[in-house]
Amino acid sequence: MNFYADLRREVCETAHRVYQKGWVAGTDGNVSARIAADRLLISPSGCCLGMLRPEELIEIDFIGEPVAGPGRPSSERWMHIAAYERRPDVSAAIHSHAPATVAFTLAGVEMDPCALPEVILSFGRIPITDYATPGTKEGAEIVKDLIQRFDALVLDRHGTLTVGQTMRDAYFKLDKLEHGAHVLLMAHGLGRTQRLAPQEVAKLAALREAMGLGRADDVPRECQSENPADRRSS
Repeated sequence: MNFYADLRREVCETAHRVYQKGWVAGTDGNVSARIAADRLLISPSGCCLGMLRPEELIEIDFIGEPVAGPGRPSSERWMHIAAYERRPDVSAAIHSHAPATVAFTLAGVEMDPCALPEVILSFGRIPITDYATPGTKEGAEIVKDLIQRFDALVLDRHGTLTVGQTMRDAYFKLDKLEHGAHVLLMAHGLGRTQRLAPQEVAKLAALREAMGLGRADDVPRECQSENPADRRSS
């Protein structure tokens, strides 16, 4: 078994799924995988993730320079590098333009962090970054602090960044994030979302920590508050 070749295939298979799901369009989005402490494979600039081939992946260092492979590395490589530098436990990253998630940022509407049990358990909360000009080093600046604590970020007016110990891990987090956005979008269409009772959120927060999914205090304090002013419907 050739680990390097297998990883290239897995990265491309994940990229194809992301495209098939409609989480990117055209040449949007990028995927990467760590292959050494200071090396990663990343999709090339201007490629369609739905057509990405293993031989097209580019090996780069953490300075952002190509080490091997054809073409130019993704212009969003700085964001990926920032994630790997701050998270030695992370081996894969996916940047998508997941439409439902992006729509919430365009509308200036919060994806209620206190409504969906699966989202609370898996993520604690999902921070929204500041806006950054796509394809620039600003991308690294807006994610570098938040990614140290959270595995899924919403990029204002841009998309998502999910990280994981494997490509599958990063992909499933993206899947759960965008699915949650769709559910909340439908709830908003029906009028509002109703938050879980604070004691139920507290149980999920404790379970999150017990299962090793993250810290209990990742869950927003307002979700566990008994103050009626904090327990508003969104």
